[in-house]
Amino acid sequence: RADQKPLTGNCWLQQGKNGRCQVLYMPGMSREECCRSGRLGTSWTEEDVPNSTLFRWMIFNGGAPNCIPCKETCDNVDCGPGKKCKMNRRSKPRCVCAPDCSNITWKGPVCGSDGKTYRDECALLKSKCKGHPDLEVQYQGKCKKTCRDVMCPGSSTCVVDQTNNAYCVTCNRICPEVTSPDQYLCGNDGIVYASACHLRRATCLLGRSIGVAYEGKCIKAKSCDDIQCSAGKKCLWESKMGRGRCAVCMETCPESRSEEAVCASDNTTYPSECAMKQAACSLGVLLEVKHSGSCNFLCMSSLTEKKNETKRENKHLFNKEPTKINGNQ
Repeated sequence: RADQKPLTGNCWLQQGKNGRCQVLYMPGMSREECCRSGRLGTSWTEEDVPNSTLFRWMIFNGGAPNCIPCKETCDNVDCGPGKKCKMNRRSKPRCVCAPDCSNITWKGPVCGSDGKTYRDECALLKSKCKGHPDLEVQYQGKCKKTCRDVMCPGSSTCVVDQTNNAYCVTCNRICPEVTSPDQYLCGNDGIVYASACHLRRATCLLGRSIGVAYEGKCIKAKSCDDIQCSAGKKCLWESKMGRGRCAVCMETCPESRSEEAVCASDNTTYPSECAMKQAACSLGVLLEVKHSGSCNFLCMSSLTEKKNETKRENKHLFNKEPTKINGNQ
């Protein structure tokens, strides 16, 4: 019959905030087939339209009209581990992050594998759920710039990386045999490593980052002109050691706070480590963090200390018993 509705329509992965179906999953599907997965967000449209119309809807119209969501309530919705279904303000079912934190014994801050400090492990698990699946707890307590007071779990060892952040890593005692010179890496220490595994092992045993200067064997370079960096990297010259290393150059830096200022190896204060790296890329020279805070701060501190020392010496001199002079002289 001409007035009979089509049995098949289009299956979509989500319904947008505008109420339209978005992200086409499969055309020519019945509603029953489309909604069988029980996945929240899956929606269906009954119009059996040509591909050109689907394309126009997706590109220009913000999705398909007459969108019918498979789920109108949280009943039988499986959000997966660490998530639960909740009705939002618009009375739509939504999967939200709700990790099970009942078994967490340590209630204090933790350092994540992304180098950020989290209020507690539960806050880290929420961040992991919200799009950082590889995020793990490295160690208990705030993230540190030194391995002092860092207690790494299990058999992992504390290592300070190139950005002066402490990480817990597991040392590989055995690395697979290297069959190709393509795996060679030149370390920032001027030593050739057979592979990334060999470099990681050396880093782990040393307890601080070595880092990759560039791919391939180390060469006796006279300047950065002799060093070929891989795509997206620029050579920075380390004049003190007479060698270069390849670095990723930051195009933009986030707005920095006053406490993020660093004193660099050129004795210049930069608003942040990112700003220092930007300057290094502009100059084509290697800059490293000497210490956190302004360069003037330590200078002023040492000057103040010297002044105090001089005052103490003078006080000592003036408090001495006066020398008696023989009246016959």
